[in-house]
Amino acid sequence: MRGKPVFAWLDDEPEFAAVFNQGMTSASNTEIEPVPAAYDFSGFGTIVDVGGGHGRLLAAILRKATRARGILFDAEPVVAGAPAVLDAAGVADRTAVVGGSFFESVPSGGDAYVLKHIVHDWDESKMLEILQNIRNAMAAVAKLLVIETVIPDDEREHLSKLLDLEMLVASTGKERTGTEYTQLLNRAGFRNTRVIPTVGPVSIVKSEAA
Repeated sequence: MRGKPVFAWLDDEPEFAAVFNQGMTSASNTEIEPVPAAYDFSGFGTIVDVGGGHGRLLAAILRKATRARGILFDAEPVVAGAPAVLDAAGVADRTAVVGGSFFESVPSGGDAYVLKHIVHDWDESKMLEILQNIRNAMAAVAKLLVIETVIPDDEREHLSKLLDLEMLVASTGKERTGTEYTQLLNRAGFRNTRVIPTVGPVSIVKSEAA
């Protein structure tokens, strides 16, 4: 886009970045509630949402997992808009907001690490960097929960196939099948991958540290 990768371009265009971030927030509203409805987060003490934007997904999870604490991690300009969202959801007192780059490191100490619509944004080498940084931050018993539109193995129509075309045009990423997620996660040091469907367009790809 304009001679640059899309996220590098957005870094240089804060006005368009704000529109993009708000658009991602609006699109996420159809996907957020199905995630804690499909998966029980109540057994985790600390849940880290990596690349979690303004924290709408983490807030939905924490409203269900009432004893858990959260860490919202994203770029500094993005998480600047999170406190109001977390406060409105009634979970601000249980959530730490941390700014940074997941290409450098992610917060340690989480029992669960959540990645929603992050894996599909990047090519494999970049994605392995992110996943390995998460792997390095995780305790041995922690879980990784990748939330994406997983391409079905059959020929039926599915939103993931349209999004795969979007990724081809707009970024270096792609959508993946369950098998492809297993292979990617294995290369990053994870194992025991299982795909958990939700009633929405996304599925939860669960794995653990190998």
